Amino acid sequence: MHHYEHFWLDPKFWVAVSFVIFLLLLGRTVWTKAMAALDARAEGVRNELAEATRLRAEAEAMRKQAEADRAAAVTEAEAMITRARAEADRVAAAATAEAEASAARRERMAMDRIAAAEASALAEVRQAAAEIAASAARSVISEKLTAEADAAMVDKAVADLPRALRAA
Repeated sequence: MHHYEHFWLDPKFWVAVSFVIFLLLLGRTVWTKAMAALDARAEGVRNELAEATRLRAEAEAMRKQAEADRAAAVTEAEAMITRARAEADRVAAAATAEAEASAARRERMAMDRIAAAEASALAEVRQAAAEIAASAARSVISEKLTAEADAAMVDKAVADLPRALRAA
């Protein structure tokens, strides 16, 4: 075995010193690169968190807008239902009034037809009665009236004429 007087003269010492220096330089380079990678990763996470926060705020705004739109749609639908009901009531009332007016017109037309039929029947009955009366009068006159009775009736009518004229 070889013993050196001073430890710095031993080649093993210099190999160890070189190795430590190498490790320090390598460690510093690795440390710097590792810190840069971690800083970049941290910045990426910060950016992702900021983006997530922005997206959450947008989603919240969209949710509030959707709720407002839904509430407006519900209000509009209720208003439309109210208007539709009012319109349906108005149309039903108009249809009822029109049906009643139509029924009254038909009833009036039927009554007019009945009255016309009654008047026509009455006129026919009167005409038939007049024809029967005229026929009966002809037959009675032809059977009962003679020339002497006819002359007596004329004389009586002429005698009553002054009295009838004064009464009128």
